[in-house]
Amino acid sequence: NLSCTEEVETTLETHNAVVERSVEGIEHEIKGQAIYALIIKNETSYSNNELIEEMIDAVSCEIGKIAKPEIIQIARDLPKTRSGKIMRRILRKIANDDVENLGDTTTLADPSIVADLIKNKEH
Repeated sequence: NLSCTEEVETTLETHNAVVERSVEGIEHEIKGQAIYALIIKNETSYSNNELIEEMIDAVSCEIGKIAKPEIIQIARDLPKTRSGKIMRRILRKIANDDVENLGDTTTLADPSIVADLIKNKEH
């Protein structure tokens, strides 16, 4: 994983329209690795495209263009256990298109989130 994923998460988190976020490293043909970000936004007047544009600008300004996410997906939620822990293992697999081997998703609070994330994933 990229060493700056935590910095990118922190930068994305500071936006007032972002409720929750997760950042994962993904394989990239040219760069070797890139950043894939999932964002849960609040009920705001921002369109998805406006928010994505602002997120890319924020990361470019705060950390540098090298850290700007390759993909930012707006989602309704993140896969979490019933206790509220984000299942990063599942997010990493979705981000890297390894969806044939997600493992047990029955322990998730809402397993339908996984199908939504896969269906709506940007490429």
